[in-house]
Amino acid sequence: MLIRKKTIKMTTKKNVKDNIELYIMLAPVLVLIFIFSYIPLFGIVIAFQEYIPGLPFFGEGVNWVGIKHFKAFIDSFYFIRILKNTLVLNLLNLVMGFWVPIFFALLLNEMRTVKLRKFIQTVSYMPYFISAVVVAGMVLSFISDDGIVIKLTSILGFSLRSVNTKAEAFPFIYAITNVWKNFGWSSILYLSTISSIDPTLYEVAEIDGAHRLQKVWYITIPFMVPLIIIQLIFAIGSILHANAEMILLLYNPSIYSSADVIGTYVYREGLLGVRYSYGTAVGLLLSVMSFTLVYTANRTSRKFADFSLW
Repeated sequence: MLIRKKTIKMTTKKNVKDNIELYIMLAPVLVLIFIFSYIPLFGIVIAFQEYIPGLPFFGEGVNWVGIKHFKAFIDSFYFIRILKNTLVLNLLNLVMGFWVPIFFALLLNEMRTVKLRKFIQTVSYMPYFISAVVVAGMVLSFISDDGIVIKLTSILGFSLRSVNTKAEAFPFIYAITNVWKNFGWSSILYLSTISSIDPTLYEVAEIDGAHRLQKVWYITIPFMVPLIIIQLIFAIGSILHANAEMILLLYNPSIYSSADVIGTYVYREGLLGVRYSYGTAVGLLLSVMSFTLVYTANRTSRKFADFSLW
C-alpha cells in the first residue's frame, strides 16, 4: 500500500512537471470560474429567507422561511402554464433542431469542392455571432404583415396575417429561429469528429465495393454515436431551460399563453417584481430538476448504449 502511494505521488509530480506550461495557462481560467461560478453559490441561502437587499445572509435580522418560496411557486396559478410552455418549446426545439447539425456535418463532409465547402461552413456560422436583439428584430420583421415570409406564403396561395400575435404559431417561430441561429456552430463538434476518422477505413470500404452512403452509414455515423449521445444528454438536461432572452425579445402580451416560460417568469417576478428570494428559489428548483434529468439520461445511456458522461 505504501509503495502504491509513493508511485502515485511520483507519477503526479512527473505529470505536473511535464505539463507545467499547460497548468499555468489553465490557472487564470480556473480562478475566473471559481470567482464567478462557485463563490456566488453562497447566495443560494436567500432561497430559504425573506431576503431584503442590504441585509447580511446570516446573523441578526435574517428571516428564515424554509421552503415557503418553493411551495409558493408550485402552488402558483402560472406554474402549470409555464412548465407546459417550457417543455413544449424545448421538446419542439429538440425534435426540430437536434438532428440538423448532424445532417449538415455529414453533407459538408461529402462535398468534394473545398472552396464551396468552406464558404457554406462560414455562412452557416454567421447567425451564431449575430446579437439576439438583431436576430429577434429580423424575425419579427420577416413575420410582420408586410414581411418577406407573409409575402412568400401569399404567392404560394396561403393567407397569413399577424403571425406574431398568434399563440399557436410562436413555438414553431421560436424553434425555427433557434435552429437557424445555432445549427452551424453546433456542427463544429461533429465535423471535428468526422475529420478524426482514419481515412484508410474509407479506402478499405471502397475496395470492398461500398458506395458513399454505405461508408457514411457503417463508418462515419458509428464514430459519431458517442458524441451524439453526449450531446443528447446535455440537451435533455437543458430541457427546462428555454432561451428566455430570445423569448423576451420575441413575445408580446397576446402570446403569453404559449410563450411564457420559467425563465421569463423568474425575470418578471424575481427581478422586475423585486422578489429576489422567490426568484432564487425557482432557479434552485430548476437546477435540481435539470441535474436529475442529466443524471437519469446519463445512467440510461450507460446502461443501454455503453456511453456516458461519467
